[in-house]
Amino acid sequence: MRIALFVTCFNDTMFPRTGRAVVTLLERLGHTVDFPQAQACCGQLHINTGYRSRALPMVRRFTEVFAGHDAIVTPSASCAGTIRHHHTKVAREHREAGLAAEAERIGPRVYELSELLVDVLGVTDVGAYFPHRVTYHPTCHSLRMVKVADRPLQLLRAVRGIDLVELPAAESCCGFGGAFALKNADTSHALLADKMRHVQETGAAVLTAGDNSCLLHIGGGLSRLRTGIGTRHLAEILASTDGDPR
Repeated sequence: MRIALFVTCFNDTMFPRTGRAVVTLLERLGHTVDFPQAQACCGQLHINTGYRSRALPMVRRFTEVFAGHDAIVTPSASCAGTIRHHHTKVAREHREAGLAAEAERIGPRVYELSELLVDVLGVTDVGAYFPHRVTYHPTCHSLRMVKVADRPLQLLRAVRGIDLVELPAAESCCGFGGAFALKNADTSHALLADKMRHVQETGAAVLTAGDNSCLLHIGGGLSRLRTGIGTRHLAEILASTDGDPR
């Protein structure tokens, strides 16, 4: 299958290894991955903070860049949710009927990584090996907007060598929420403190999730506390094999 990768600006700037892991994983499963060089931001930040008119050019860019692809994968539930649930609305709000129709056509072709693997490619065992104690944090967008349910856990349970432990109060927010962490710092810190306590209760060496934004937030807090707990995007665990350095 030929699959386009929407890496997201956040991953491209701060976590390029996640995008590389997606490519490694999908190619190992026998698929061809395209990376359109003209891709840019999906406009999530602008949409979430009320600057919807400024997101319009980003909606247009996305539809133009990915128009010819039947399947588009992104290692970010928050960006997948933005594209699927907001791009068409933004275009309609600005009376761009043609753009709205194109966004509506492309939206269902955008998949968060675990959705693509389980629902489209029909695989849960991707041949991964990761001999560590791991706990999984389901991010808010993955739970409530994209609704990936237990797909990431299905994939993690099939990883050889992994010791997967349940995270207490897993469905509670970590407190990031993009601009929320800046505008509501006290609330964000309180949510983060709860999340970090639960992560530490698991005894895990690694925390994983499907969004690096949340992992950055939680991982930063765990690092400041010198817990020794690392973070790893779901794609990176799934891309790991016997021969990888630990």
